[in-house]
Amino acid sequence: MVFKLSPASPAGKWLGFVTAVWVQAISGNNYTFSNYSDALKSLMGLTQLQLNSLSVAKDVGKAFGLLAGLASDRLPTPVILLIGSIEGFIGYGVQWLVVSRRIQPLPYWAMSIFLCMGGNSTTWMNTAILVTCIRNFRKNRGPVSGILKGYVGLSTAIFTDICSALFADDPAKFLLMLAIVPFVVCLTAIFFLREIPPSSTAAEESDETKYFGVVNVLAVIIALYLLAFDVSGPHGGLFSQVFAAILLVLLASPLSIPIYLAAKSFIRSGADTIDAEKSVTEPLLAGEAEKKVVATSLEEVGEKRRPVLGEEHTIMEALKTVDFWILFGSFLCGVGTGLAVMNNLGQMGLALGYADVSIFVSLTSIWGFFGRILSGSASEYFIKRAGTPRPIWNAASQILMAVGYILLAMAMPGSLYIGSIVVGICYGVRLAVTVPTASELFGLKYYGLIYNILILNLPLGSFLFSGLLAGFLYDAQATRTAGGGNTCIGAHCYRLVFMVMAIACVIGFGLDVLLSIRTKSIYGKIYASRKAKKSSVSNLQ
Repeated sequence: MVFKLSPASPAGKWLGFVTAVWVQAISGNNYTFSNYSDALKSLMGLTQLQLNSLSVAKDVGKAFGLLAGLASDRLPTPVILLIGSIEGFIGYGVQWLVVSRRIQPLPYWAMSIFLCMGGNSTTWMNTAILVTCIRNFRKNRGPVSGILKGYVGLSTAIFTDICSALFADDPAKFLLMLAIVPFVVCLTAIFFLREIPPSSTAAEESDETKYFGVVNVLAVIIALYLLAFDVSGPHGGLFSQVFAAILLVLLASPLSIPIYLAAKSFIRSGADTIDAEKSVTEPLLAGEAEKKVVATSLEEVGEKRRPVLGEEHTIMEALKTVDFWILFGSFLCGVGTGLAVMNNLGQMGLALGYADVSIFVSLTSIWGFFGRILSGSASEYFIKRAGTPRPIWNAASQILMAVGYILLAMAMPGSLYIGSIVVGICYGVRLAVTVPTASELFGLKYYGLIYNILILNLPLGSFLFSGLLAGFLYDAQATRTAGGGNTCIGAHCYRLVFMVMAIACVIGFGLDVLLSIRTKSIYGKIYASRKAKKSSVSNLQ
């Protein structure tokens, strides 16, 4: 048998996943606004409210992610990735031209459009990656979501630390990286990432779990490596270059999995391969196919039955459920307030007397990674172990986030360090847990669009908590500067903002507890289904 690396082979499947990880590792550029916001503010002579409105324009780009969601059911993954890469290249490229002073500052409305394009570009990348990978690895949705969203969180620290190491935190060069690097990485993923059949046997599922464990370990090593660089103080030029080189090697290290599988396949060329013709619509719950046959028969003689949670929903069917809006509202309370902190970290740091705020941006990113990757794997483990509803993890993150905001409001020495870590962890948990939760409650058929409707919370939350709440309250405390902008120094600048956001998180906690109660039976069925499948396999052996 002649060895051939096809997308449907184990090696090809994991090579596609590795390129997906790389795309996620560079697609968190939406969270890096604080690294160059001060340059935009001084260059354009903006007030804090105007600057926050620019950050909202960046997040409004995610509202147009509905287009990516619609396209995900009609266009192949490579086309969706290509659209996102080109849009990001233009959006961040123009911002680089302005900040590097190669062109005169554009009118405010024009800058808003290009920031919006940069923000929208990530929705195409994330939709292509998440939809494809969750369908390819549907039996391990939690780890897939945790790893992919974890690398999105790490991407902020990756960009920030490389820029700090090589370009001394130059905002113009930072924007140039945001324009070029995602474009090149997406072009790489275009060749390898495809939607292929999921695992069909217990042995394949077990192998997937093992390889996800390897990816988790490598990701944690990268996170700790970035954290060590951040907390070790100023570095010399040679040290920084060595750091960047090692980081690139670590990012390439997940390639060891497809290389191992390719070598194993080559040596054992007679081993069974994945049947590429197998259906990719295997239901999550055992016996679901039989239930659907019965339901279809009933529908032939009566009115169409409305799907219940755990079955495939159309967009309108999902939007008509109370559970969708509970999930939507709780998501808003978590990611909306988290985005407000990330968008204003630059000004928060300056208000508390920190000249360099890049450490806080990196801390939020790195600890956001730990929140994403640990919650994805932990929530999956407890579903398999005891049928624990996944939304309960969101509830825990909401209450912890409220505590973090109270600490930030108190403005004690070091509270910004602690607050950045807490907000990063909880924001990460929210993203990593909500992604598989939506697929489990409403199905995978229209998941791309359902995911992007939930992501509307990013621009909505940014507008409410960053654009309005933080912008207005900061400007009310600030004094005018000679250049036409304003500034505020002291703990009072954001105290009321943090208190309001803490209240919002308590509301989100209540919504998540309610959703956990309402979905307890669904996760009980998933647990029973997987336990029955494992028992049947054991009996056959």
